Amino acid sequence: MELFSAFVLFGSFGLFMVLGVPVAYAIGIASVLTFALFMTVDQSIFITAQQIASGLDSFTLLAIPFFILAGNIMNRGGIALRLIEFAKVLGGRLPGSLAHCNVLANMMFGAISGSAVAAAAAVGGVMAPLQKKEGYDPAYSAAVNIASCPTGLLIPPSTTFIVYSLISGGTSIAALFVAGYVPGILMGLGIMIVAGIMAKKRGYPVAPRPSFSTVIAKTIDALLPLSLIIVIMGGIIGGVFTATEASAIAVVYSLFLALVIYREIQLKDLPSIFLDSAVTTSIVLLMIGCSIAMSKAMAFADIPYAVSDALLALSENPLVLLLIINIALLIVGMFMDMTPALLIFTPIFLPVVKDLGMDPVHFGVMMTFNLCIGICSPPVGSALFVGCSVAKVSIARVIKPLIPMIAMQIAVLLLITYVPDLSLALPRWLLGYGG
Repeated sequence: MELFSAFVLFGSFGLFMVLGVPVAYAIGIASVLTFALFMTVDQSIFITAQQIASGLDSFTLLAIPFFILAGNIMNRGGIALRLIEFAKVLGGRLPGSLAHCNVLANMMFGAISGSAVAAAAAVGGVMAPLQKKEGYDPAYSAAVNIASCPTGLLIPPSTTFIVYSLISGGTSIAALFVAGYVPGILMGLGIMIVAGIMAKKRGYPVAPRPSFSTVIAKTIDALLPLSLIIVIMGGIIGGVFTATEASAIAVVYSLFLALVIYREIQLKDLPSIFLDSAVTTSIVLLMIGCSIAMSKAMAFADIPYAVSDALLALSENPLVLLLIINIALLIVGMFMDMTPALLIFTPIFLPVVKDLGMDPVHFGVMMTFNLCIGICSPPVGSALFVGCSVAKVSIARVIKPLIPMIAMQIAVLLLITYVPDLSLALPRWLLGYGG
């Protein structure tokens, strides 16, 4: 029965996706069909609706609309340009200096906004013309921007970790936030290494050394945006406020910067920002609610346990099983957006890795890192499309310089997977996290 239930659930979901049905609706309808195998159609519809409503009745989820709103305010508030100028100071003396500036700016802006697509658009939109003017190949510039923009999904604050916390049964958000620092930085550094080697071979220029006064001025200009990370993470680590409360503080802080300090946003701009944030929030929360219903349907049909038994039957070696899970997630990430993939496959693979003795925080970081690669990859990577659009270059041209960067991402992923302390050392040190 488990095999037939899995076929109905994933088969119907795949069919709806091929037909172009929105992801949330495809998940919800597939859940109704799976419940209908065990009860009447009316009961299956009622249970699905009940699961969606009860799943969204969570205080933790309040953080998502606030962080989305804060990110939208920052996107329009002139923060990206100030971080780019600061990144030029940090990476200006390396081969292919503008490429390194792109990576560093994505790491900082992505961490503040919590959105890979926003970082790709905001940072790439500024950096692409500058790099073209300096003789950089637009495809190379776009590849650097695309590969580095997901770093902000690992470096907190990150709505992705909030979603994982909810779907995994209450994994500590604070621990997940802190655990993302080292993997996110390693991803950025790995891309900088590849970009630097490629820049050296191509003979791209090194930026002139900035004056001391310029360094001081650009650093001071970036302090206020970057201090948001210090305020949020310092408050969470210090126990001053929760991650949900921190999201509201992020909105107030970003509004203060955009309206009062930088004056890049006027009061008349706020209704459109609020509307955009509400639309994005509605899409995300509907996917979360429907995915919670799907998780219930999978549990009802014992699908996670069947998958767990099947994987454990393949091998008892944890190294092999983790490699299989990573390969599966890499394939999934190539064809499915990050949020639904996280929501659907966490309940499937989490029981497996728990049986292997893997910490839920470590798995959350590994899974997020893995799916970050997916949004950079063809055929449906959202960051790939945005990055190519901003740089005005075709996907076909970007693929060649992007491949070695994705290879580096996969190498770092395996490092994160098999060295748990890269994710868990900071939570244990700063939070006393014990798993």
